[in-house]
Amino acid sequence: MTRESCTATLLVDDDRVRVTRFDFAPGAETGWHRHGHDYVITAVTDCTMLLEEPGGATREVLVPAGSAYRRAEGVEHNVVNAGTQPMSFVEVELK
Repeated sequence: MTRESCTATLLVDDDRVRVTRFDFAPGAETGWHRHGHDYVITAVTDCTMLLEEPGGATREVLVPAGSAYRRAEGVEHNVVNAGTQPMSFVEVELK
């Protein structure tokens, strides 16, 4: 399946953090990636995410606008906007 790519806009990149805003049309994806740093996500909009994980597992999660979560280095996945509206979040990677 071919999907549109999300838009990643680098906001800050220094010796301590990398901050990137991700904007997704409905059905758009990040593409498969592995996180090289611990990171925090803050939802700008309500985010209905389909998370595709190694081994073929998938799960859908709702991250409400204004909420945040953190994950450890090493997470591998593809993030897809499973909703019917555009979604956006800001990711802060801790170097």
